[in-house]
Amino acid sequence: MTANSLQATTTLSNGVAMPWFGLGVFKVEEGSDAVDSVKAAIKNGYRSIDTAAIYQNEQSVGQGIREALLETGLDRKDLFVTSKVWNADLGYESTLTAFETSLNKLGLDYLDLYLIHWPVQTKYKEAWRALEKLYQEGRIKAIGVSNFHVHHLEDLMQDAEIKPMVNQVEFHPYLTQQELLRYCQDHGIQMEAWSPLMQGKLLDQPVLQEIANKHGKSIAQVILRWDLQHGVITIPKSTKEHRIIENSEVFDFELTSDEVARIDALNRNTRVGPDPDNFDF
Repeated sequence: MTANSLQATTTLSNGVAMPWFGLGVFKVEEGSDAVDSVKAAIKNGYRSIDTAAIYQNEQSVGQGIREALLETGLDRKDLFVTSKVWNADLGYESTLTAFETSLNKLGLDYLDLYLIHWPVQTKYKEAWRALEKLYQEGRIKAIGVSNFHVHHLEDLMQDAEIKPMVNQVEFHPYLTQQELLRYCQDHGIQMEAWSPLMQGKLLDQPVLQEIANKHGKSIAQVILRWDLQHGVITIPKSTKEHRIIENSEVFDFELTSDEVARIDALNRNTRVGPDPDNFDF
């Protein structure tokens, strides 16, 4: 892992460069909150923004992107924008339609990454065919999945023409997903962490606090650094500019292998989100 700055990228299996670090906007409300957090992130060096149809803020995210490009003089091609197709829209035709809707709301003419949000049984293979079509047409630079376990990935790849380039999953020190991480690394699928800070539930964890004190860093910064040192892309969410900046200040220190191992050992297989084998939405 050679991420040494906020613009550092990893190369996906198809050769596309994806930033190691980005802004997530889950639970950021449509309107000024979403516009302002996207603008603050881009202005402060972020190049990757992650949204989803179900977040219902794609319009504001798109507005934030347009305003930030105007203010910074950056080009659209300097940014990496991700969205996701929601469960109700999984299916071949319905996924194609959902993609157009997301693109229109964002006001973009292509997406850098489009993901299947959850592995709804009997539906994700048809949705994947739609993603392959959009990818082959050049409407999306990379395609992937979210919340897929190993068995979902294996099932998908039995029929897929194109292998998923990314698997975005819940990943944090209480859910280290070691088997899934190894599988993704072995198969050239880039893992990405959502909810890396466990929605704030780890910010007084004693082991993390001790390691943070040693480096003169916050617990959040230690966790995000741990993600990167595992070769996992990370997209922390915040609406506050000072926190958006603080979260990104993780390129000026390194955890020792002993510290990484101590954090790995915190695993409890505890989720803040649903289990991908057992969800009903």
